[in-house]
This record gives sequence, C-alpha cells and structure tokens, in this order.
Amino acid sequence: MDKLKRFDIKALLASKDINRPVLVKGWVRTKRSSKNVAFIAMNDGTTIHNLQIVVDLEKIPESLLSDIQTGAALSVYGQLVQSAGSGQPVEVNAEEVTILGKADPDEYPLQPKKHSLEFLREKAHLRFRTSTFGAITRIRHAMIFAIHKFFNDKGFYNIHTPIITGSDAEGAGEMFRVTVLDAKNPPLDESGKVDFNEDFFGKETNLTVSGQLEAELAALAMSNVYTFGPTFRAENSNTSRHLAEFWMIEPEMAFYDIHDDMDLAEEMLKYLIQYALDHCRDDLDFLNKRFLEEESKKKQEERSEMDLIQRLEFVMKNPFERITYTQAFEILRDSKPNKKGKFQYPVEKWGVDMQSEHERYLVEKHFGRPVIVTDYPMEIKAFYMKQNDDGKTVRAMDVLFPQIGEIIGGSQREEVYDKLLKRIHEMSIDEKTLWWYLETRKFGTVPHSGFGLGFERLMLFVTGMGNIRDVIPFPRTPKNAEF
Repeated sequence: MDKLKRFDIKALLASKDINRPVLVKGWVRTKRSSKNVAFIAMNDGTTIHNLQIVVDLEKIPESLLSDIQTGAALSVYGQLVQSAGSGQPVEVNAEEVTILGKADPDEYPLQPKKHSLEFLREKAHLRFRTSTFGAITRIRHAMIFAIHKFFNDKGFYNIHTPIITGSDAEGAGEMFRVTVLDAKNPPLDESGKVDFNEDFFGKETNLTVSGQLEAELAALAMSNVYTFGPTFRAENSNTSRHLAEFWMIEPEMAFYDIHDDMDLAEEMLKYLIQYALDHCRDDLDFLNKRFLEEESKKKQEERSEMDLIQRLEFVMKNPFERITYTQAFEILRDSKPNKKGKFQYPVEKWGVDMQSEHERYLVEKHFGRPVIVTDYPMEIKAFYMKQNDDGKTVRAMDVLFPQIGEIIGGSQREEVYDKLLKRIHEMSIDEKTLWWYLETRKFGTVPHSGFGLGFERLMLFVTGMGNIRDVIPFPRTPKNAEF
C-alpha cells in the first residue's frame, strides 16, 4: 500500500475501471453515521464533486471516527466500487483510514452550512476549501491558461513589463510609491522637497498601473506582443468593482488600426468564454445554481433576464455591435431612463464620461448584445490615443458586456511624434519621464494598436460573482492587506 499511487478525486469519479484498490487523500466536507456504517464526503480540490468514502464502523476504532470531522485531512485506502446510492457514479469502500491532520469542530470556522461571502473574505486562508471558491480558483486557472494559449497560437510573444516604474501610463496619478527612504526623516533638496536622487533608483518610482507603454516598445520590433501581469492603483474606492492590486492582459500590435484592434478583442473574448464553457462546465453549472439562488432573493424588477450560462452563450451567439461615442451619447440622451431621471448620472452634454449604468443600458436594453464604442472625446481619454482628424475625438474603443459594463479598453496609439508631444504637454505630463516612449515615434514609427483586459472583470463575468474581491485569491483594497 505504501507504494500505491494516490489518485485525484476527479480521475476516480470519471474512472470506468472499478473493483480495484485505490489510495485517495483529501479533506472532509461532511460525515454522517448510522449504526454500522459512516459516509464521508471528501474533496481534494481537483473537482467540484466530492468522493464518497464508505466506512464499516467495525473496521475502525470509535476514537478515530470521532476525530474525522469537517476540515480534517484524510488518507484512505480501499476498493473503488460502483456507488450503491444516487449522486455519484463510484465510491470507495474504506479498508484503512488515516487522519493526516485534525480539525477541531469547536475552532474550525467552515462548518457544513452556508457562509456569507463577507465572512469568507475574513477567512481567505481557508475559503479555497469551499465549493464556491474551489470552483472560482479552477476557472481562474483555466482562463489564465486560455489567455496564454490564445496569444501563443496567434504568434504573439509574451513580454514581462516592469512592476516598478518611473512613469504614470494613464497620466491619472493614484500610484503607490516605491521607496527605501526614511519615512520619518527623508533627505530634502534645496527647495525643501524630498530628494529622490538619494532614493534606491535615483528617482521617484511607483508600482505600475499598466504595462502598456513598455509593451508598445516591444511591439515596435516584434510586431505582436502581450503582457499579463499585476497592476496597482491607489484609488481609495471601497466598491464591489475596485481593487488596489489586479491583473491586466495587454496586447500591443504593430501595423494594427482601430478596426483590427476591435476584431482581436472580440475574437479573444469569444475564445475565452468558449474555453470556459468547454472546460469548466461542472464548475459553471455549480456557480449557475448559486447565481439563480442569489437572483431569487432580489426584487422581480432587479433580477437578471439571463442566468449565468445563458449570459455566456449570449456573448458567443451575437456579433458585437459597433457604434461611435456620439451615437451612444444620442441613444442615452434620448432614452426613457434618462428622460425620466432614472440614471444616477444624467446624460446631458456631449463629452460626458459614460458610467456603468449607461454602458449596461446600451448592452442589455438597447442593443441586446455586447457593444464596442469608438471615437471617444479626446478630453476624457489618455494622452497616447490616436487623434482623429476632427480635432476633438480619439480612436479609442471600449468593449461593453452585460452586468459588467466596460470589460476592455483600448485604442489605436498615436504614432506621430509632434501630435503625441503636444498632447503630453496639454495634459501636463513631464516629457522627461517619457523620453524613451517619444523616441519610438522618431525611429521607424508605424501605426499600432492595443487594449487592456482587466482579468478580474473577466472573472466576474465568467463566474457570475457580484464582488470583485471574490474572484481574486487575496484581495487588496483600502485598509485591507491581510493574508
């Protein structure tokens, strides 16, 4: 038995080779006993489904059975047999049971009952053991793999862009400072300001908000590249849609215009959602049941018209609608919710920055399909976006999804040196921090485009969860850096 290979529960549940000895290890979800037999539901994280262990109480001491509690880790040797009951195809008739780690029921917080998501966030070191977070973790892995596979199969090169940076890619501030200077007594320059020349890097540095600018440098030699890394924003927003640390997928493509950019974004999103439907169906079915339970608690008018699976299939079936910002503005301005004052943010003047409620209206109510909005007002977009000939809009594009709103933001990048420099000055950005970025527009510049997909936004959509803190293992939010 010592040399017997341990089998994953996922593999055993799918096995057709029964009536054979197996070794399985995992954690107890539940235990129930009758006079002569005990039934233990065990899970090892490889699947949403538990494996039933059948224990003849005459074969194990009573003291051992009393220590087999929810949360305990077991090693079980026994015969894999066809299940006598419903609910699982096979089960294990235990011959030897060893407790690898006990879990005192008076202390173990994840007893077999429904726990709130707020409670589980406080137990993030244990919440992987729940069915919900096991499913989310497996889907998150599948989406990470699918992203790399998608770009690899299309001939893209993965680029590791810096986490520590001296520039603000968005020009919006709200960055986390990286320093080794004494917080209580930093060196000061002649004007009395902190002298970052004395800091580790000899300049002021921060955690990055985007790998885009560096990825552009690579694209202007390698043609098609992408980054997939952590990004950080010191925005003091304690909402269900904001994280201080999150992951971004950012492809950059030389010789792509805005239309090529939109085509790639649509193709990628459909590929990822289809991958989830094809490879994560058990977990999605579980999360769909959870989604429907949560929806049933809402008022009728607040309930989603589609369940989770229908929403994923909805994206797959429908070509994305493509409209300009001006068209979107006119639709929203003339809409019933806007005229009746139902929008929290009224749409009155051209140039308003669309909010999530506006984006969802376009997708869910007006068009009934995902929407890509292009040609945004220059004043509400970043400095690097390609300027249109009208002098007031840029070749930006945002992909809008049901429930989520914006899931992708991108643009054709401004490749003309003079226009880019002028925009940098208009936005009061120090051009000295971007000298390298500007130089690429002087040496063999070409039209190029890219976009950013917030990975946790994608995870919200695919899993049906309502709070972004529940789709990343250890959320970083204002006043919260536990675990």
